[in-house]
Amino acid sequence: MKVRKIADIDTALYIYYRYPEIGNKEIKELFGGLGSATLTKYKKAVQEEQIKQNVKTSQLYTINTEMAYEVWGIDVAELEKRRDKLKKLGLSA
Repeated sequence: MKVRKIADIDTALYIYYRYPEIGNKEIKELFGGLGSATLTKYKKAVQEEQIKQNVKTSQLYTINTEMAYEVWGIDVAELEKRRDKLKKLGLSA
């Protein structure tokens, strides 16, 4: 699935490790704000995959974070590697 670029690496990693399930607020934060139609499209793609893999969430309006990143093509290991490289080069806070 083609999605917008993430807002920044640290935000993406924070959301991934902090929240086992994410809702609209976290998704908007992850992508730096989205319109409601795009947000719905992103969530629907993840919900369809959750149904296929029989993954349940504790709340009706949240999606599984790990599955969301997988569906959206966000590679956490690659983000960690890039963040570490930025820190090593002194280009990150």
